[in-house]
Amino acid sequence: LTINLCRLTITDEGTYILSGVLNNGMIVVDAEDTDKIRLILNGVKITNKTSAAVYVVEADKVFITTASGTENTFENTGEYIAIDENNIDAVIFSKSDLTLNGSGTLSITAQAGHGIVSKDDLVITGGTYDITSASHGLSGKDSIRISNGDFTITSNKDGLHAENNDDPEKGFIYIAGGDFTIKSNGDSISAAAYLQIENGNFTITTGEGSAGAAMVSDNMGFGARDNLQTTASTETVDSESIKGIKSDGTLTITDGSFVMDTQDDSFHACNDITVSGGTFDIKSGDDAIHSDTNVNIQNGDFTISYCYEGIEGNSITIDNGSFNITAVDDGINAAGDDKSDIFITINGGTFVIVSSGDCIDSNNSLTLNGGSLNLTCNGNGNTALDCDGSYSNNGADVTTNDGSENNPGQMGGQGGFGGKGGMGFRGMN
Repeated sequence: LTINLCRLTITDEGTYILSGVLNNGMIVVDAEDTDKIRLILNGVKITNKTSAAVYVVEADKVFITTASGTENTFENTGEYIAIDENNIDAVIFSKSDLTLNGSGTLSITAQAGHGIVSKDDLVITGGTYDITSASHGLSGKDSIRISNGDFTITSNKDGLHAENNDDPEKGFIYIAGGDFTIKSNGDSISAAAYLQIENGNFTITTGEGSAGAAMVSDNMGFGARDNLQTTASTETVDSESIKGIKSDGTLTITDGSFVMDTQDDSFHACNDITVSGGTFDIKSGDDAIHSDTNVNIQNGDFTISYCYEGIEGNSITIDNGSFNITAVDDGINAAGDDKSDIFITINGGTFVIVSSGDCIDSNNSLTLNGGSLNLTCNGNGNTALDCDGSYSNNGADVTTNDGSENNPGQMGGQGGFGGKGGMGFRGMN
């Protein structure tokens, strides 16, 4: 079946099986606010030159299911022209709760706008999705919740984006599993409220990757970076965010596999970061892991082969894990405005850190209660261990190339250019 210049409107609750080709048209769901609508995609191709391929005006919930073994394609070919009071700006645009599931494939191309947008909750429980978008790949105003699925997303802005300017408790992302390959020119995954990942496989690249950020470390003992000077051919601006996994609130990771190559921070949170497991292969043009408040790592396997700083926060507590960090500046750095909140505590784990700044730098206290630390500082005026406050080693096995384990904080880190993270020689967080 091939239909040209058509708007097919669904007004009643029920299950609808769709197949065939719809050229320059859309499927509209405009039902009662108590109705549940299921659309089963059974080999569908829909293009629209001036609007969405699927537009949900009203319903209680809408389910889009890809039938097993089918390939389905939705596309906007370049612009959105208003058809009502709503700002339709995605290939799939829903004013109601939207759930995607099934075991088939859905390919989405948004030459303008976003791939999939829900102005309520966006839930995905299965299926294969290949999304190329001029803006965000997936966007949920209240939340994005994913339990399974296979996602390949190429986006000119964020890969996954959740934000609700009306309710600060909404705009969160929860991921329980799935396979994600995301290449974004904005943040790959961005949540305004909080972000929680319990499992999944993530291969993430932002901007031009870590090679897109210019970082240098000179022999004066401080690192310098300018992550706005990039090799990208596209224009960059000061407000642009090109981080990997970012939360404006807390970021919690329970498990998962993460391969990251990001132009800015690979993991970033404005509040606490908590990691209790997972494997991490990170290259970052800025910090590999950055919290504006506190970093708590209970376990995990971390290979950070390139970064400005490896782990940075107001306070950093590490209970266990494996860490192999190569840093242009500090390997692990605790810094902030309120010195009383600054500390690094290491209770266990294995650490191999090579840095041009300090390997471990606390702008206040540094406590080692356990673990094995092999630290190599290659920067003049910096040290393997450095702290401004008290230092205690209560059972850690520490090896340094400069003897600073015998007197941390007095071996060159106090002389102004001694790798005090947060000094004026850094670029953006």
